[in-house]
Amino acid sequence: MHVALIFATVLQVAASQQPKVAACSFRGAAAERFLKNSQIVAVGDFDSLAVTKPKKVELTDGHRTCFALFKTIDERASVKRFANGSNELRFSDRYTYEIAAYELDKLLDLGIVPPTVERRISREVGSLSLWIEDAITEWERHRVRNVHPPDLGQWNHQMFTVRLFQQLIYDTDYRNTNNLLVTPDWKIYKIDSSRAFRTHKCLRREASLTRFSRSVLDSLRRLSKEQLKEHLRPWLSNDQVEALWVRRNLVLELADRRIAEFGEEAALFD
Repeated sequence: MHVALIFATVLQVAASQQPKVAACSFRGAAAERFLKNSQIVAVGDFDSLAVTKPKKVELTDGHRTCFALFKTIDERASVKRFANGSNELRFSDRYTYEIAAYELDKLLDLGIVPPTVERRISREVGSLSLWIEDAITEWERHRVRNVHPPDLGQWNHQMFTVRLFQQLIYDTDYRNTNNLLVTPDWKIYKIDSSRAFRTHKCLRREASLTRFSRSVLDSLRRLSKEQLKEHLRPWLSNDQVEALWVRRNLVLELADRRIAEFGEEAALFD
């Protein structure tokens, strides 16, 4: 059997064991309205490695029922010490960054961050993100299932854009492949950005950016600082927006250097 069919079959079997809900593949304003206004059917725990302990929420608008992910984490510390012995100054892990990641995704027209809004559920306020149905993590795809995309070129193009986004938002958890979801049609989604948007005015790992989407670069060039402030300031500080703007400029400068060094054919893709 073709590897893509095997992958799809594995996910379909897993999905058949879950409660019957709509596929919920809608996006944009319709998804945001659904997340903001739909009735809460149930809120519960689920198996997850996420340290932020998000909840799985079942929603219905009377016509369809979908799942969403609810995250309320809001942790800040002058120094955060981790179990591996490392530490981070001015640490923050906040649900608002999930919303900022989605708003930035919209500004750049990437479509790699699930629709996310702010919502109050019972006494808690947090980010509510549309659940990506029938998906597995990139870690599971690679390490457990050992299945491979049928179109490696298209897969790599998606991954180049995901890496650019991770560097743009200064994602401190960018190596964690559990934060990438893969659907049966081989689309990649970037989730869990609550430890991103640091105020560093540099790229976390410049070497990871070797090829660039022409359309993404065009979106970055059209992006203005005023747009960033308008759309992200409700969720980020002034310093975070300023650092994001600097990283945007560094990405464009790096792309220009790659083009000059290797040529457009090698450095760019459609």
